[in-house]
Amino acid sequence: MKPSKKKKAKQLKKAHTESPNSDTPVIKDLFWFSCIATFFKILLIPSYRSTDFEVHRNWLALTHTLPLSQWYSDETSPWTLDYPPFFAYFERFLSLFASRVDPTITHLYNGLNYNASSVIIFQRLSVIASDTVLIYSVYRLTKNMELKKRLVIWVLLVWSPGLLIVDHMHFQYNGFLLGILLLSLSALQKGDDLIGGFVFAVLLCFKHLFAVAGPVYFVYLLRHYCRGGIITGFRKLVTMGVVVVAVFVAAYGPFAYHGQIQQVLKRMFPFGRGLCHAYWAPNIWVLYILSDKMFAFMLTKFGFHIQAPTASFTGGLVGDSSPFAILPTITPSVTFALVLLAIFPSLIKIWRNPEPKMIVRWVAYAYTCGFLFGWHVHEKASLHFLIPLAVIAVESIEDARHYFILSIVSIYSLSPLLYEAQEYPIKVALLVLYAALMWFGFSSYFLSTSESITRRDSVSQKGGFVFKRVEKMYLVGFVVVEVWGQFLHPSILGCRLPFLPLMLVSFYCALGMMYSWIWQLRYIIRSC
Repeated sequence: MKPSKKKKAKQLKKAHTESPNSDTPVIKDLFWFSCIATFFKILLIPSYRSTDFEVHRNWLALTHTLPLSQWYSDETSPWTLDYPPFFAYFERFLSLFASRVDPTITHLYNGLNYNASSVIIFQRLSVIASDTVLIYSVYRLTKNMELKKRLVIWVLLVWSPGLLIVDHMHFQYNGFLLGILLLSLSALQKGDDLIGGFVFAVLLCFKHLFAVAGPVYFVYLLRHYCRGGIITGFRKLVTMGVVVVAVFVAAYGPFAYHGQIQQVLKRMFPFGRGLCHAYWAPNIWVLYILSDKMFAFMLTKFGFHIQAPTASFTGGLVGDSSPFAILPTITPSVTFALVLLAIFPSLIKIWRNPEPKMIVRWVAYAYTCGFLFGWHVHEKASLHFLIPLAVIAVESIEDARHYFILSIVSIYSLSPLLYEAQEYPIKVALLVLYAALMWFGFSSYFLSTSESITRRDSVSQKGGFVFKRVEKMYLVGFVVVEVWGQFLHPSILGCRLPFLPLMLVSFYCALGMMYSWIWQLRYIIRSC
């Protein structure tokens, strides 16, 4: 018996609804996920604020008060403008609204350290509003994915504790900037290389630290976009070049007109600063510094006379002095060479086979290299590779396990940013809840796929998400580090060695970052 026309119509409608290209089944869930995240962001408005809060308030004031020609030379506040021009324009745009909410917000000379409720609410809401760029980028990236994969990625990104800590407590606009990055990656994945290159150029004019992925973009676009023969390839290369140059002209042109380019570049690239932004930033230089101190201590015990360092790790190079007692001094050129050398394997792979499906991995790997080997790296830069890796966390069980570990490392390494006692329960709760979400999300997703479940897999037959023994031991070690830093150190050592808990966090998280870098490198080398 043939089905009726009405039954056929219902079947077709159901098939269309369940297709990965349809937004109907998920748009409501995604909306509510975003609303819940926004609700928690609003609850965090009265929470701890770092000096970055006053930094951005001052940028609002100087872009609103001074002519463009003085933006990068003003020193009214110690928190001078050091982001590229597009971010300065962004602050100028926000200042138009801030001046209407409370004119004191945009007072350059009378508003220093202004902390009225009006400025707190305005700046917090500006970050929340700018997160719509991130939400839209996640929507674009996951639009053609199957339902369960899309929901998992959405939760991982929109509910990221790293972004909550850095943006909505400590205070920055990383969600906005990372949203632009994800928009660029989304375009590249869909084959829209010209748009992807254009958006990445725009991102660089918002924050130049994203330029670490520049070599990856250059080689990928050269091999994937500029193909089709010598004439066609050259025409495309010129087209891409014109687009990128046009973006930079729009950003830097007005400052070049006023003769301010040198001052802008001086602010953006302060190489006079030290090797490390903070002693506990978890990268290779933490291990290098600790090795130097350990060698110096051991040689002193054996009777050698070791001269104490005459420069700090965070203050910058002072003349010809070295902040190291034994190991060679690291200069910006050394870190630059190391970053390029670390990225080089991915560039070879891109040159041989520039596949769009791999672009997120290559870009995330580049930012991992920049974080580990770069000069004066901010601890918050771990978000540059953590957020893109969330997009591919459900590609395989191994990807999920790697992302789980890296998330714990990254989020825990950011916890010293919130050092006040009242914020302690918040950061612990965020980490624990996110770990639970990852555990149940990954377990549910992979158990529902057609992937075989064996004892060799990372998902047990009972449905739990499990790890290798060394990974389990490393994750348990975070509990030991936290118990020591919060409870045992104060009770045993009191005020002695106050830097030890922070050093331990730095060292332990640096090991996890190294593990992630090695894992990504091995994956890239083995890939086609």
